[in-house]
Amino acid sequence: MTRRDYYEILGVSTDASEEAIKRAYRRVAMENHPDRNPNDPGAEERFKEASEAYSVLRDGDLRARYDRFGHAGLGQGAGAGGFQDFDLADALRAFMRDFGGFEDFFGAAPRRQRRPQGPLRGSDVQMRMRVTLEEVASGVEKTIRVKLYQRCESCDGNGSKSGERTPCPRCDGQGEVRRAQRSIFGQFVSIEPCSDCHGEGQVVNDPCSDCSGNGRVREDRRIKVRIPAGVETGNYLTLRGEGNAGPRGGPLGDLIVVLEVRPHERFHRDGDDVRMELALSFPMAALGAEVEVPTLHGAATLEIPAGTQTGTILTLPGEGLPRLNSDRRGDQRVRVAVWVPTRLTAAEREQLEAFSESENFAPPEGEKGFWRKVKETFTT
Repeated sequence: MTRRDYYEILGVSTDASEEAIKRAYRRVAMENHPDRNPNDPGAEERFKEASEAYSVLRDGDLRARYDRFGHAGLGQGAGAGGFQDFDLADALRAFMRDFGGFEDFFGAAPRRQRRPQGPLRGSDVQMRMRVTLEEVASGVEKTIRVKLYQRCESCDGNGSKSGERTPCPRCDGQGEVRRAQRSIFGQFVSIEPCSDCHGEGQVVNDPCSDCSGNGRVREDRRIKVRIPAGVETGNYLTLRGEGNAGPRGGPLGDLIVVLEVRPHERFHRDGDDVRMELALSFPMAALGAEVEVPTLHGAATLEIPAGTQTGTILTLPGEGLPRLNSDRRGDQRVRVAVWVPTRLTAAEREQLEAFSESENFAPPEGEKGFWRKVKETFTT
């Protein structure tokens, strides 16, 4: 099912301030609160939708990931659906967190009791990886070393020596606590995750000595990463289940590898094409030649036509970079510069002086096209 854009749901622009987002959410949530619309079955869904959007956009990190990657970048729940487990209880808690317990203000209690959320999911880990242009041209598999939280082997991630956990006495196993406060508007109730069990509803009475009851330990891991050909700086790879383990048996987070392509000393990338400069001697440019030039895939032969001028761009088809997830390849474009020698023997000088008297060696005069080309060559 297609998910609506969070900014559209709240009716704000993508550059809206945090305060503007909060005001917009309060308006939409008040209009669609289930207790205000008992005869409108669609109000509950609109209320949940607005609360989900607000929960993401109020959080700076989540908002940045959503702005860049959309729903797929939120990394919570399976697949690209984003916050798949966001239900009415989550929506009510999000609403009451910032605006108080409006279920009592409206004269009604919550529709259903919140179940303990269970073990928390491990956090995602983001890291940068640098690759060379040659690796971009062919694709590469690399092994990275990263320090991650992993399931404790001593207690099998349970956190308890005996493997047993008991209901949290503070929240009676509910995973959340309610706080009531009276005001001139009535009684306001806020619901928060229990700070003793962190919303899990269970506590460890005999913590494992190796992980101190957390169910996980921090260790180095080596992970193989397959980088496809054609990637660019800013592309990222999401390795599902390769992030931090959750506490006390919680599911694994993801590892997000953000790629950065190193500058090349000879080649310059231009989309799928690569560009390079090639110096030619005057005789080669005047007479024409076949020269061997480097490419990202090895050496290739380049045909130099007779009379080639400085600034001429010659093309080696298919010697550029592959397009990501495609069979197409770019070209290699070679810009020629005729090299002028700085040291001449007496014999060479005598020969050049003789050539200089020939009209063929005089540059054209009065042809704007020639000078325009020269200007374009040195300004691009």
